[in-house]
Amino acid sequence: MADLPEKMVLNVGGVRFETSRSTLRAFPRTKLHSLTEAEASAAFDYDPSAREFFFDRSPRLFRQVLSYCRTRHLHCPADVCRSALEEELAFWEITVSQLPNCCWTRLSRMEDPPEDWEDFGEAEEANDSQGLLSQVEGTSRVEGMTHRKLQIWTLLEKPHSSRWAMSLAVLSLLLNIGLIILANVDTTSHFVVFNEAWSHSPEDTQQPFNETSHVPHLHHWAFWHKEATPLLYLELFFILLFACEFVLRLVICPSKKKFLRRPLNVVDFLCLLPVLIELLSAGHPSNNTSLVAWLGLFRIVYVLKLLKVFRLVETPLMLRVLPGLAKAILKEVFLFAVVFVFQVLFFGSLCYYAEMGNPHDHMEEITSGLWWALITLTTVGYGDVCPVTTFGQVVGAITAITGVLSLIVLTAVLIIKLKGFYEAAVAKETRKRTKRQAA
Repeated sequence: MADLPEKMVLNVGGVRFETSRSTLRAFPRTKLHSLTEAEASAAFDYDPSAREFFFDRSPRLFRQVLSYCRTRHLHCPADVCRSALEEELAFWEITVSQLPNCCWTRLSRMEDPPEDWEDFGEAEEANDSQGLLSQVEGTSRVEGMTHRKLQIWTLLEKPHSSRWAMSLAVLSLLLNIGLIILANVDTTSHFVVFNEAWSHSPEDTQQPFNETSHVPHLHHWAFWHKEATPLLYLELFFILLFACEFVLRLVICPSKKKFLRRPLNVVDFLCLLPVLIELLSAGHPSNNTSLVAWLGLFRIVYVLKLLKVFRLVETPLMLRVLPGLAKAILKEVFLFAVVFVFQVLFFGSLCYYAEMGNPHDHMEEITSGLWWALITLTTVGYGDVCPVTTFGQVVGAITAITGVLSLIVLTAVLIIKLKGFYEAAVAKETRKRTKRQAA
């Protein structure tokens, strides 16, 4: 290399770049600096006749590398892929941390999608089959059984696979709607209140209530379940149909653990409980008043079964993004929850002590102050508890502003995360559609 002139030639991807040795020596411990050393002709692809080094790299990106050696400022093209730029800089042994803030901001928008979306699409197909497709290949004795299970599974889980599957899905949806109608039509409670001082018979509960004579026996209130109505038996019939479907899907699915982890399958199981418990307790008194309320409230799971309507149509991409989004924002939501609890304790206690001693004070105890802080920070503001002193009102104004700002920050984080996940999902869907068309 001693006989080479000061001017050096680099052939990068067929494009010749001429520069000086001093430019290449701008940054030690880089590959460009190594080209100026004596043993460079043996270590790299050097053509003595053309007196040039050859590198099979991108000339477009190399321009930025060479410009970095000349100006000491590293920039990236506007439409360059981040991974391609990082790979090119790594080849020339230049760290990507040399990029200025303007390029970092642009490249951060091109950041790789979250790991949860690496297998987007493929993971959905695997979940649809619940492991049955992977078992099709096997011994001849098992193949027939697996094939029959796969046919039944496809019939129950994939409405678009055939007309019979679609008809079965529509029938299941209609039965679910009928189940919800039954639960709402039978608005008369199956439980009636009676007083043990009257009688242990449900007919005696029709006697007029004498408030004066029965005040000493208020602690004897209990609940008597009426005899099951025809609507309840009809509801039981629908539940038994859904129970048969649930058991069938559970039996033919080899991955029981994965099956039971799916939220809609958990909903299917919970739907079986309310009417069964009610029938078993028919005609028996119970002092557990919470059981009465919970049995009625538990029927809300009937409505959750309507989410299966999305199987009849293609699930919107936005809804498929939500599970991955929920996992990605766990850290942010946990941090926000900690900050929110601190705000409730701080502002609630501060307002309580600010109102203490006032004759018109609405906050009789500190829990009232915490309740006020909760509804103020969430911008609900029921108005049942409010500060009346000047200092308390100042605290209230600061609390309201803090709550609004906190919600704005949380909303911004959610929007940014959602935008990233949605763009990654769109890219995955586009690539999958392109592969499908090419095949």
